[in-house]
Amino acid sequence: MNFSELGLSPALLRTVASMGLATPTPIQGQAIPAVLQGRDVWASAPTGSGKTLAYALPLVQLVGQTPRQTNFRRPIRCLVLVPTRELAVQVGQVLQHATDTMGLKLAVVHGGVSINPQMMALRGGADVVVATTGRLLDLVAHNALRLTDVQHLVLDEADRLLELGFADELQAVLALLPAQRQTLLFSATFADDLSVWAQQALRDPLRMRSDAIEALDVPDIAQSAIAVDDKKRTALLRHLITAHGWQRVLVFVATRYACAHLASKLCTAGVRASALHGDMSQGGRQAALQDFKDSRIDVLVTTDLASRGIDIALLPVVVNYDLPRSADDYTHRIGRTARAGAQGQAVSFVSAQALAHWRLVQKRAEVQLPLEVVPGFEPTDEPVPAPGVGGIKGKRPSKKDKLRAASTQSPT
Repeated sequence: MNFSELGLSPALLRTVASMGLATPTPIQGQAIPAVLQGRDVWASAPTGSGKTLAYALPLVQLVGQTPRQTNFRRPIRCLVLVPTRELAVQVGQVLQHATDTMGLKLAVVHGGVSINPQMMALRGGADVVVATTGRLLDLVAHNALRLTDVQHLVLDEADRLLELGFADELQAVLALLPAQRQTLLFSATFADDLSVWAQQALRDPLRMRSDAIEALDVPDIAQSAIAVDDKKRTALLRHLITAHGWQRVLVFVATRYACAHLASKLCTAGVRASALHGDMSQGGRQAALQDFKDSRIDVLVTTDLASRGIDIALLPVVVNYDLPRSADDYTHRIGRTARAGAQGQAVSFVSAQALAHWRLVQKRAEVQLPLEVVPGFEPTDEPVPAPGVGGIKGKRPSKKDKLRAASTQSPT
């Protein structure tokens, strides 16, 4: 199959060719014709499988072929909602090629920067808007835009949009949209709460759970897990970078403090590293990400801020310095590598304190990785019992031990 068989206009086919794309990915091959037919789509596909173009190309064509009701102000006819500022910028960059081809106006709005330039950019309206939910609601409150003309809605990384902190804002946005519209849900994973929401919000959707897609698009990621004490993780990370000659490494940590702290320690040790987390200004976040993409730094230490949707070409290594909270987060993190058919490596550090959690993540992610040990970094800490288990087998006090202990305590 090639793009010319999917129903795209000659102008968009030339745009695709100018981007160096010859063959659609499986998700693009399935989604583009369905979107052009006006179908609601509920699609799940691995990260790096081309989801953005799968909805961007057909939606831009639909909007471009529908005449505006007025020449004075462009009504917003296509709205793309994303969970993070970085993903908004990235999706906007992909859409820019297609909207320019069709003579459409694109606006990308997100928090972390002044709202005034975005309000000025929306004067006269826009055909396509890419937005984070919070900033979109701010612009609506300032009467900078209205959503009553939206004909096409996309929820990119839809499962995260329904997570705590986004669900209320999403519902507020949906209340402002017309009931009659085309709705597209795209994500790498689908949680149970999203399934319930999708069944209520979508009209006879074309389901792409993508067993076939996943069989074709499984990323080529060499996964490994290393047992190491917490206090030795930074030294082990430096050792692996040096021993393997890693030049581009994305390192995930659990907190913003740990992010800045680890990046600082690596810089002190002579490693070109930078931090990326939510407490940074938008300019600082964009600068850190661009420095990493342009190889001005070798290591980018980040929170789960960078685990969703961020496309970093030719990223060979991802390291879970702190383990992810869930199997879905694990999938999204390691999915930053091995994109667009490239090979990648994902390494997880597993301390004694995190061993029980790691076993749970493995079970739910359906992976089984033997714990490796790097010479010179052999762990010495004792495993911590899993919550609710009651202790490590063989070391729990028996009933007699408890009675003896109780009998030796002085009465109150």
